[in-house]
Amino acid sequence: MSGGNPSNREALPYRRGVGAMLFNPAGKVFVGRRFGNAYPNAWQMPQGGIDAGESPKQAVMRELEEETGIAKADIIAETKDWLTYDLPEDIAGISWSGKYRGQIQKWFGLRFAGTDADIDLNADDMPEFCEWQWVTMEDLPGLIVPFKRHLYDALINEFHDLPDRILST
Repeated sequence: MSGGNPSNREALPYRRGVGAMLFNPAGKVFVGRRFGNAYPNAWQMPQGGIDAGESPKQAVMRELEEETGIAKADIIAETKDWLTYDLPEDIAGISWSGKYRGQIQKWFGLRFAGTDADIDLNADDMPEFCEWQWVTMEDLPGLIVPFKRHLYDALINEFHDLPDRILST
């Protein structure tokens, strides 16, 4: 099915996934710049699909390790609701072979328990990111592709207290 017809796209399901808002001890958030993205300087937090038989918590830990090499992290928060985003028309028919309109995701706040030396963007055979950085939560919306900004705004609103919680421990 082609993603070019918006009315057809609206009938498509969302792909179930997870996302990780990973905080370092300074209360900053991990973001990676994606390889080969249609959007210049496309940064995002680690995210990915939920495999069959996998819980969202298992999926977020697996995705975090696959995309960043990080195995030392503790879940400290979870979004109350599942959050969605729709892919824009120019990539909807390409991503996931046009089977999904976007993603519905459960997001988790995580405390990084390692050091920057533990970060390995080549941990997986197919790396997602070509570089990474720690940023303030407030800087996130300006780094993210436009079609995900509303989701990041919702995350910032829900997880607004996490940097202070990280700093106080």
